[in-house]
Amino acid sequence: MNAAMQPYVPGKRQPAHMPKGKLSRWSELKIWWREIDRVLLLLVLLLMSLGTIAVAAASPATANRLSTASITLDPLYFFYRHLAWQVLALGTLFGVSMLARDNARRFGLLLAAGMTVLLFLVPVLGAEINGARRWINLGMQFQPSEFLKPGFAIATAWILSWRMRDPNMPVAGIATAYVALIAALMMMQPDFGGTILFAGVWFVAMVLSGIDMKRMGAVIGATIAGLTATYFLYDNARHRIDSFIGGGTAYDQVDLGARTLTAGGWTGAGYGLGIRKMSLPEAHTDYIFSVIGEEFGLIACAIIVLLYLAIVGRVLMRLLDEDDLFALLAGAGLIAMLGGQAFINILVNLQLFPSKGMTLPLVSYGGSSTIAICLNIGLLLAITRRNPFLKSRTMGLGDRLGFGQMAPMKDHTGPARREIHP
Repeated sequence: MNAAMQPYVPGKRQPAHMPKGKLSRWSELKIWWREIDRVLLLLVLLLMSLGTIAVAAASPATANRLSTASITLDPLYFFYRHLAWQVLALGTLFGVSMLARDNARRFGLLLAAGMTVLLFLVPVLGAEINGARRWINLGMQFQPSEFLKPGFAIATAWILSWRMRDPNMPVAGIATAYVALIAALMMMQPDFGGTILFAGVWFVAMVLSGIDMKRMGAVIGATIAGLTATYFLYDNARHRIDSFIGGGTAYDQVDLGARTLTAGGWTGAGYGLGIRKMSLPEAHTDYIFSVIGEEFGLIACAIIVLLYLAIVGRVLMRLLDEDDLFALLAGAGLIAMLGGQAFINILVNLQLFPSKGMTLPLVSYGGSSTIAICLNIGLLLAITRRNPFLKSRTMGLGDRLGFGQMAPMKDHTGPARREIHP
């Protein structure tokens, strides 16, 4: 056999065409650009750009509301701060997205562990704002639960992926115990909306991992019983639900948000010409979707919704033939966290859901929460990185949902195989 045709054997002298030593930074960037989901990245950047315009429109309302007789805030005060936060957030997004999948997993696990510990400290050391104790100050005031969101998705996926090594491991029980712990800590703050979001991500991961549906039914029944008990035992949740169903004076911002949303009609009143937004609480965060509706119209709101759907759909398409169970569950969990938060916020603005105090991801002004959301996106981009020249021959999301086109393998016990296609 010709020496040039001989396969590479570990331990022998490395061929001249193969790179020696550590790759240069430029080579790493080229590999990252080749493997990253550029369509997803473009959609995220487009949504963040629209969010910047929306914050500029909402900033005068919040600046006016927080101004006092002695201190008058600049109308674009929150817009300028938002730009600074976005620079930090984008740096986080790009930096984390360059991690290899294994390093992204390790980072996510460390993040989950650290934020879970801080969540224990919130009831003791946390600062109380608007009747809720969710923030902690470690040189910068932030919500540990916001940074726990991407870590939780990674940790849950990692736990459930253990069953690939040992099918007898009680992964479902461990994952359920973890989400129950998080739910208990969240309810102490109190943060009922965040608890629902974590439970939803856990549910998505459990379903996709192939857990027996009979056991899932028992868990769902217990969850419904817990929610019913929460209504009767948890004053904050009961007040919000009652006011949402029957109306009230304590939580009128939901009704005001819906009226602001529709005040601009289809095309909007125009940038800076909104009137109702001036009396809207948290116009730059929780109710920024309503500000978009008033100043830019319902068509602009529809574009925002379509962008979220495109982001979710793009990730699901990316996962259709993913052969790694951890990557499949982590990617689905991370996008469920992002999409679920956006879905809840939009429903609140449409007066279809009780007020939850939850920002619109990638659009709202959020300070540290903007960094947390971009951290979520960065991990999602890192988890879904893929060599475009490799084609999977193993089960992916499409096959798990029953509409994949995976060719049957003769040996199901062997390692996962990939074929290289030029």
